Amino acid sequence: MSIMSYNGGAVMAMRGKNCVAIASDRRFGIQAQMVTTDFQKIFPMGDRLYIGLAGLATDVQTVSQRLKFRLNLYELKEGRQIKPKTFMSMVSNLLYEKRFGPYYIEPVIAGLDPKTLEPFICSLDLIGCPMVTEDFVVSGTCSEQMYGMCESLWEPDMVSMPKMSLNCLDRKLQGCNGSFTQQKTPSFNKVTDFVNLFINCV
Repeated sequence: MSIMSYNGGAVMAMRGKNCVAIASDRRFGIQAQMVTTDFQKIFPMGDRLYIGLAGLATDVQTVSQRLKFRLNLYELKEGRQIKPKTFMSMVSNLLYEKRFGPYYIEPVIAGLDPKTLEPFICSLDLIGCPMVTEDFVVSGTCSEQMYGMCESLWEPDMVSMPKMSLNCLDRKLQGCNGSFTQQKTPSFNKVTDFVNLFINCV
């Protein structure tokens, strides 16, 4: 068994019309054993910036704390909010520093530019190689199922994230049991935190 699937988990992000959405499961387990269903995998890194971390649970917590530390230093020094593309470089740098003994996580970043409000999503591998897309990104133990569902249901200029995340996560038992979604638009903020997830906004 791969160490990446030891704790299980799934994260996905989508880009829509002037909005982004990021979703993850809330399961924390050890292989097939369930431990809890309230484990945080999506972390706010600004007013309109989020990172989702799928992988080994200890590395998820370590990387989120180190990124928050670096982000606070950046904002203190620069005196402004970080752009999503700059934050992607920061995450890539952190992961590449540990390439010989990597953090076993696959980050997903979703956010809006602080000035232009342009949507941005990307994913990175465990040594920090980024992949920026215009539609959706996925990572985690059930990425094959999520790819299939996203390719079937995603459309250009979407204004809400449908039941895609719940459908994806339910396709594999080790990547479900509770879900969390955050959707950001320039004028709207909605947080949904329950199992039967359905977002319908603006």
